[in-house]
Amino acid sequence: MAKRANVSISTVSRTITQTGGISAATQAHVRQIMEEMGYKPNRLARRLRARGGKRHLIGLIIPNIQNPFFADLARGAEDAAYANDFAVMLCNYDEDPVKERFYLDVMQAESVDGIILPPAHEDDPDVLRVKRGGIPVICVDRRLNDRTCDTVEVDNEAGGYQATALLLAKGHRRIGLISGPADSSTGRGRLEGFRRAHAEAGVPVDEALIRFGNFKQETGRAIAEELLSLSRPPTALFAGNNLMLMGAIETIFRRGLQIPAQVALVGYDDLPLAAVFNPPLTVVQQPAYEVGQKAAELLFRRLNQPDADPVTVCLKPNLIIRGSV
Repeated sequence: MAKRANVSISTVSRTITQTGGISAATQAHVRQIMEEMGYKPNRLARRLRARGGKRHLIGLIIPNIQNPFFADLARGAEDAAYANDFAVMLCNYDEDPVKERFYLDVMQAESVDGIILPPAHEDDPDVLRVKRGGIPVICVDRRLNDRTCDTVEVDNEAGGYQATALLLAKGHRRIGLISGPADSSTGRGRLEGFRRAHAEAGVPVDEALIRFGNFKQETGRAIAEELLSLSRPPTALFAGNNLMLMGAIETIFRRGLQIPAQVALVGYDDLPLAAVFNPPLTVVQQPAYEVGQKAAELLFRRLNQPDADPVTVCLKPNLIIRGSV
């Protein structure tokens, strides 16, 4: 290509890498020849030549690509990355710490500039190991007890409070909570909101109505079955994420119960078809796209200012009241 453009190989290289010293006219000529020849720069070779510089590659590791929340989060991160000439390597660890460790190792081997992920749990040794190895890590949705990572989260305590306060205001006094894991900051925050709403309403919390799941649909199905099988079942259920909400709906329908006449229902995270369910679903909506977008922006900040103090961005949830309460 250099021969056809009648320039040196270094001129072609500096045009591709934008390292300066080449006139605008020469760069335009080289790009025209590249287009005519269908030439695409080898990203791996560019990363190897970078020698400590930016590779323009971000690792995004999410727990469940089937969860619409994480799909929207990934889109926000990818859009922000693309706008800054970064590519995204996406992996799905399925809430499995072993898979998370595998993908973290892959990211290190690929020399990504940084990693965005919701850690498997709050004292995640594999995430901390990668961070100590020099790769910037941005936590999303869930935080680490190690407060040295930049973090983007949604106010889970506020969301849990809003959902529970609505059910209490509707007259429910036995509210079943299908919670996320106890060692997850998201699950714990929503539980704290659940407890605060009860305390402010002067309604005691029945601990037997709190069950912990793993954010997957099957646990929502199983826990709803447990709660609705009690001798004094709850009159309302609050599901701690959208997949567990879907599992709870399966159980409710299988048992032939009417929503909200026999059991009211509130979920956490909106669903694409929530408004057209019968009845439409009341949910705590999270700004998932913005979470991903902000995470990518924090990563770019960290790459440009490696010694900056870590920051936490906390976004607000929005209670959408529909027909299931």
